[in-house]
This record gives sequence, structure tokens and C-alpha cells, in this order.
Amino acid sequence: MAHRASPAAPKAHVLPLDTITLGDILRVASASDYSRWEDQIRRTGGCSDPIHLTGWVLHKDRTTGDTLHHYSTENEPGGRLRLACGNRRASRCPSCAWTYAGDTYHLIRAGLAGDDRRDISAAVRDHPRVFATLTAPSFGPVHNRPDHDGSCRCGNPHASDASELGTALDPEAYDYAGAVLFNNHAGQLWQRFTTRLRRELAARGGLARRELSDHLRVSYGKVAEFQKRGALHFHVVVRLDGPEGPGTPPPVWATVGLLTDAIHAAATHAYTSVSVPAADDQPARTFRWGRQLDVRPVKAFGDGSDITEQAVASYVAKYATKAAENTGTLDRRVGELSELDRHQVPDHTRRLITACRDLDSLYPDRRLWAWAHMLGFRGHFSSKSRTYSTTLGALRQERADYRAAQEASVLGLDDREPDTVLALVDWQYAGHGHTPGESVLAATIARDLQSNRETARDALRDQLALEGAAV
Repeated sequence: MAHRASPAAPKAHVLPLDTITLGDILRVASASDYSRWEDQIRRTGGCSDPIHLTGWVLHKDRTTGDTLHHYSTENEPGGRLRLACGNRRASRCPSCAWTYAGDTYHLIRAGLAGDDRRDISAAVRDHPRVFATLTAPSFGPVHNRPDHDGSCRCGNPHASDASELGTALDPEAYDYAGAVLFNNHAGQLWQRFTTRLRRELAARGGLARRELSDHLRVSYGKVAEFQKRGALHFHVVVRLDGPEGPGTPPPVWATVGLLTDAIHAAATHAYTSVSVPAADDQPARTFRWGRQLDVRPVKAFGDGSDITEQAVASYVAKYATKAAENTGTLDRRVGELSELDRHQVPDHTRRLITACRDLDSLYPDRRLWAWAHMLGFRGHFSSKSRTYSTTLGALRQERADYRAAQEASVLGLDDREPDTVLALVDWQYAGHGHTPGESVLAATIARDLQSNRETARDALRDQLALEGAAV
């Protein structure tokens, strides 16, 4: 099995290469099959932890039995085919996370602007749409930057990148247990919010709750984000549709103002809460959303507002590839607390993780220790309602179909009816990752690909600007 790559793509300019890694780079780069290895890595996008497969594919004519094409990994570098790992986390694989973020962007934007290719009507632009942020309550004062230029409650101003931002002013008084229990129950709190939101909308439309679906449907897409203090909050796109979904308009009384008012009411209603029973030395708790609730309409085009379709989609996509790493925690499950010393986890985050361990036996059904690396959160980082937009699965299938069509064209099979070609396959899992030298070379390839994308994007932006000026 190949060596495990480090979670993030290494940067050769940060630290000098050790002799083992340097020797491995020379071994890989001087190999006779290096060009093919490089081609495989480029096809994965410079994946940090590719999946290795061994096996073969055989295409035969169903009528004559003639072999049309045969592929085997026997002649590949190391006898293996490397595929992208598909990990969404930027801390584990930046290149695959870039693809995931792109898919999320198109998913969110399609629900805001429509997408004819995916049967989402552009009429959704005329539906009430808002971008809301639901925050966590306070668990104790922390170091912050109130006005980005004012002084913290500790009496001192902090730089934007100060390590103490988000950490407790008084660690002994901070409710670390409450913080991780809130994160752990955030998914349930979200469910209660969506239920209450529908009730609030029905009440404002003069309807019974059971009648609401006959008049409108609530659609949403959301992403979770960890604040520096380690508390979770949700960024949500909420849209009102007609009873048949995005292709039908909502009733005239369903306005942006009404939706905004309903969200505020739902977020602060007594029903929108989750109770956690007392256990041993832990008191009973009732969790609600924090007082900082932000709801703003989404604009189709720039009018001085920064809450546009593109901006919202980009924002959601950005956080879809992150987890709790900005707090200094690990991006994988914690085996034992001693790991925190080896990885120099900050004290504030260490206390949150320790709280997960201490509470695990008191609330065994919540699996707090298993999710300690996520500071207790155990839900989906990004999710959507069924009718909001397309799905990530559908986007991936489009990409797979496109690649399959490309392959068929290269193999000369695109002019054959699909039913006349028999495909026989045999694949076996053979490991994952890179050797130390391969990891450095793959990171270099990934940076080259990223640079090429940025250059192409800048060129397209300049071209569009010139065309706009000409008009």
C-alpha cells in the first residue's frame, strides 16, 4: 500500500525537504514511466490522496464477439490506476475540495438563478429569497474585535489574525460543556426551526398549517460554519415557491418582507428549542439560537448590495469544504487526548475536545467522543431541501457521463449503439495515497493546475469586460 499523504498539500517553500523525501522525488522523476504517472495525477487534479485500483476493462462486440478495446493496469506505473479521492475537506485534499466547492456553487446558484439544463426555471429569480445566518448563543465572553477597530472586553485591541480571537476571557467560567452540547444538538434545533417557519408562514397567510402546502413550498440550501470560538452557526438560502415547486410562483401575499418576518419569529419562538436533561454534575439545558440573527434579501444583480446570487453561492461553496479546522482542531477523529499535544492544539479547542470526552459517558447516545474532532457536531455540513435545486449526485453524474463520452470518442466507440457493446470489468482496491516524493510532486502539479485555472478565469473576465464596454 502507498504511504499516506499529509492532510494538506505540502508547500516546498515552507520547510526544506528531508533527504528521504528528496531521494524519493529523484526516484519518481527519473523513472521511465514518470510521464504516465504525471498524466494520472493531472487527471485526478493533483489529488493529495488518490485511490489506487488494479484490474482491467474489456469491450467486446455483442454480435461478433470481437474485442473492440482492452485496458489493463499491468502497464501502468506501479501496476495501478490512480483516481481522485473525492474528499470535500480542503484540509485533506485541496484539489478534490475545489471540485466539491464548484459543484456546491452550481447547486446553490441554480436554486437562485435557475438552470435550464437541469430543469430549474429562471422564474425562481422572481420568488422571495433571503440569505439568513442563524448563530449560536453565548457560552461566555471571548476575545473579539467588536468594530474591527475597537477594543476587546479585555481592554486591548486585537489584530485580525490574533491567535487569542475567539478564546475565552475566563476559561474557568466558560461553559465548554454547553458549547459542545449545542453543537451536538444543532441539527435538531434546525429541524425545529424549519417546522416552526412553516407554521409562521401559514399564520401570516391566514392558513392552517396543514393547508400551507396547497399554497406554497419552502425550499432551502444551507451550510454550517464554525466560528473561532468553536460554536456552530448556519448560513441558509431560503426561497418560497408555489405548491408545485420552483416552476410555480408563490401566492402574492408571500413577499420577501413576510418571509423575513417569519424567519425572525421562528428563530425566537419558544418551540424552536432543544432540551438536554441533567446528568451527574451537568445541569439541564435548553438551547435556542443566538440573538445575532441576520436576514437579508438576495438580489439578482448588483445594486450596491453584496448579497447577490453569485456572492451567496460563492460564500456557501467556500464553507462547504471546511469543518472545524479554523479552531485548531484535528480534521480526523481523536484517538486519545495525547494527540492534542503532538499537534499543538490550542488550549481553548483542547478544552472543547476534553468536554466531549467527559460528557460522552453522561450522554452515550450523543456519541460526543466520536465527534470530538468536530467539537460535538455530528450533522451534515451542507444540505438542501428536496426541491431547492439539483443534487450533487446529479452534477457528478453529468461529469461522469461527459468523461465517458470523451473516452468513447477516443476509443472509437462513440459511433456504435450502446446495446451492441459489451463491457466486462474487474477492479480491485489496491491502496491510496502517495510516497513522500510523490506527495511533493503531486502538490506541484496541483498548484500548476490552479494557476492555469486562475489565468483562464482572469482572461475570461477581461474578455467579458471588453464586450460589455463595446456594448
